[in-house]
Amino acid sequence: MKVVSFKEPDAREPKPGWTRLSLARTKNFSIGYFYRSAGHSSPQHHHPAEQVSVVIHGQMKVTGGDGAECILGPGDSAYFAPDEIHRIEHVGKELAVGIDIFAPARNCDMWMNQ
Repeated sequence: MKVVSFKEPDAREPKPGWTRLSLARTKNFSIGYFYRSAGHSSPQHHHPAEQVSVVIHGQMKVTGGDGAECILGPGDSAYFAPDEIHRIEHVGKELAVGIDIFAPARNCDMWMNQ
């Protein structure tokens, strides 16, 4: 068993206004908690891992590679297939909080090395 305290997680700030906290990680999956300030947006991107993003607080706009958009609120989630082009943007005025789940595991290196 491995316990990760929410008070002492592996925290990263890939970009100003965006903090990621690693909650669980194995070779098969990773779970991260995130905070995004108002107006923050990831660039359009893709990765080999499946991704599920769950909004806990605030509003996030998800955009697919085909241009389809959807506004997610608390309790809503979006699934992205492996290598699916997507973007996630915080469209609210308050802090957005959520959870990202990746399978297989993924880390922040892509964002940290830009």
